[in-house]
Amino acid sequence: MKTYLYILALVLTTTLGYSQNEFRSKFKAIPPVDTGYKAQKPAAPLRTDPIIVAPNLFKKSDPFAPPSTNFQIGKPNPMSMTPKTDFVNPGDEVRDRMNKKEDPVEGIVYRKNQNLGDFKTSSRSAKVWYRDAAYVDGDQIRVYLNDVVIQQQVNLNSDFKGFEIELQPGFNKIDFEALNQGSSGPNTAEFKVYDAENNLISASQWNLGTGFKATIILIKE
Repeated sequence: MKTYLYILALVLTTTLGYSQNEFRSKFKAIPPVDTGYKAQKPAAPLRTDPIIVAPNLFKKSDPFAPPSTNFQIGKPNPMSMTPKTDFVNPGDEVRDRMNKKEDPVEGIVYRKNQNLGDFKTSSRSAKVWYRDAAYVDGDQIRVYLNDVVIQQQVNLNSDFKGFEIELQPGFNKIDFEALNQGSSGPNTAEFKVYDAENNLISASQWNLGTGFKATIILIKE
């Protein structure tokens, strides 16, 4: 009986060992399949610096406007219809002001009296002629002799017109007052002064704002 059990145990042990060796020799590991996919690192978000607009040093504040600031950090005003640079050079505004030509505004250039000069003569009389210096636009004048009106209202046109006066010894002051400036302004005229023998004493022009005078003085010796 013991011999039988011993033979059975030996057969089982041999069979089990053979099965394990056969399993080890036939088993092969399956390598992983390469799909070509590689994990990518997430890209860092782009950094946008805030827009800085320098304050305008020459802009006058409006006392009735709501409070605001000229120093801006962030996006420019989307409602603006005019493209602007976000960086302002204060020197550009100074340069533009210095290079700007002044307009010939009557209040600056023509609103003043004009001296046409003093002239000596021995003539007993003088003839004064005048006309519009530019195209005829309705200029009107008033003429004075020694502060006395001698012509109340004269319309200047393209033809010369005038008057003759007797010269008194000493100063004889003639004033031409601009009553208006016509349609284009200022009041402009060309004038000439002759003595009794038709010798030219003076020839000039005036440019006047309304209410101002051009004056010439004839001194009889």
